[in-house]
Amino acid sequence: MATTDVIYGINGPVVTVKNTRSFSMMEMVYVGSSRLVGEIIGINDKLTTIQVYEETTGLRPGDPVYGTGTPMNVLLGPGIIDNIFDGIERPLKAIEETSGSFISRGSQVSSLDTDRYWNVRIKVKAGDMLSPGMIYATCPETAIIEHRMMVPPGLSGKVVSTEPNGKYRLMDTIVTLEDESGEKHELSLCQKWPIKTARPCKTRLPATVPLITGQRVIDTMFPISKGGTAAIPGGFGTGKTMTQHQLAKWCDADIIVYVGCGERGNEMSQVLDEFSELIDPKSGRPMTDRTVLIANTSNMPVAAREASIYTGLTLAEYYRDMGYHVAIMADSTSRWAEALREISGRLEEMPAEEGFPAYLPSRLSQFYERAGRVETLCGSEGSVTIIGAVSPQGSDFSEPVTQNTKRFTRCFWALDKSLAYARHYPAINWMDSYSEYFTDLDPWFRDNLGEDFIRYRNKITAILHEESSLMEIVKLIGSDVLPDDQKLIIETAKAIRVGFLQQNAFHSDDTFVPLEKQKLMMKAILHLYSKAQHIIAAAIPISRIEELGLFESLAKMKYDIPNSKPELFDKLIADIDTALGTLTN
Repeated sequence: MATTDVIYGINGPVVTVKNTRSFSMMEMVYVGSSRLVGEIIGINDKLTTIQVYEETTGLRPGDPVYGTGTPMNVLLGPGIIDNIFDGIERPLKAIEETSGSFISRGSQVSSLDTDRYWNVRIKVKAGDMLSPGMIYATCPETAIIEHRMMVPPGLSGKVVSTEPNGKYRLMDTIVTLEDESGEKHELSLCQKWPIKTARPCKTRLPATVPLITGQRVIDTMFPISKGGTAAIPGGFGTGKTMTQHQLAKWCDADIIVYVGCGERGNEMSQVLDEFSELIDPKSGRPMTDRTVLIANTSNMPVAAREASIYTGLTLAEYYRDMGYHVAIMADSTSRWAEALREISGRLEEMPAEEGFPAYLPSRLSQFYERAGRVETLCGSEGSVTIIGAVSPQGSDFSEPVTQNTKRFTRCFWALDKSLAYARHYPAINWMDSYSEYFTDLDPWFRDNLGEDFIRYRNKITAILHEESSLMEIVKLIGSDVLPDDQKLIIETAKAIRVGFLQQNAFHSDDTFVPLEKQKLMMKAILHLYSKAQHIIAAAIPISRIEELGLFESLAKMKYDIPNSKPELFDKLIADIDTALGTLTN
């Protein structure tokens, strides 16, 4: 294909073309004889600016630039799940087969396997009227995920012909549709969608259903809804990636999209190895049967970090439109913001705070606003929940990425370096974290767990805040001068921290804890606290209570009482009453 448009200047991943009217904003282009993937990000009367998503080493002025006439898009169809892509949806396994362990520039490998046959079941017949989002065929994508082929948004009409049930490849036509103007459209197993355009839905639904994670500090103290947004900020070594791993494994989402954006290569390889070995606790199948991995490591082209975030979002929205609940883990948005800063610097744009571009807040908002629980075009319910890790330098939460992320997320799980170094995991600081979903989710908790759950949570939160105030005094003058009722608050808070908030990901019963057990654990802690208050009020010293070892038994109840035997909490509470009764008799 001949072209008269050639490269004028090269500055890292930013390439310019002079005196051309061939391209439009956001158009996908191919740069150089190697056909590197790029996107038009700026046009004026003299220069057209291209952001190249691959390594530009070896390009030179005069090399050709080819337009495509379409925006940057991804191929959507069966074969996405159980695959590993780079930031622009190139399959890393297929690339390894053709070019070895390192990605070659301008790789033309198809995003999805076009030669593989899928066992397709046609859901429509000739004469049926189809509207956007309606499902016209299905096929088993993995052992636990059914892929549903949907009419692309913006297309509707009458079915003219269909193929019989059977085995088809990705590009095979299985349904022919005729629109109102009489034009015929061939529907295959796949479709394309621009990554920076949100996929449409019928209605956005309120955030009234929680995403159950089995992690006590999240489900009880700082819950997130399905279709919600959360940020996990934390410095190096505080457990951002491991927290996201736990959420990916245990949250009640149907599909997980994990985006490794600018993370270290060895960390991403560990993620890939671990996910391939993990067993999905719900189905007993490998976790990869419901997981999509997008790997864009720190040594990959910096511009592709931005694309990786949008690629992951588009894949998540595609499965949401089928009626699945999807959770997307972005690790980390700080690396994405750093890529924006580098590109902005090369474009010689006016920098804002700490060198980040002035449009950083709007880019973050565009990302998080694509989350949501919706009624899809085909009438089913689906959701995209976004959980983004933030890596502030030196654990400084006042830096721009963390501060702007707080503006657009309703959940803030602040990881604490001191907790992590003390081996308290998840290292979520209960004083710095918050959730704005209580008002939306409390009716669900009330209906499913009773009013007591909310009352217990509020009381435990109050005790932790009281302890925080008392510890300021203790640091100055020691705990011996405190009255016994305040010493009781400190002891109870310790039991909450060690016995409830701290969780062991390697213990079979403690790695995931159902909500009912979480409620009963809070009940046991508060029962001891209430009874001990009465005993202290009767002038019995707290040292007598401590000698009974009851606080230690509360710290161990997460291990001693299996998830399958909640009735043992009645015995624990009875044992507490019996032990305390010896002090008052």
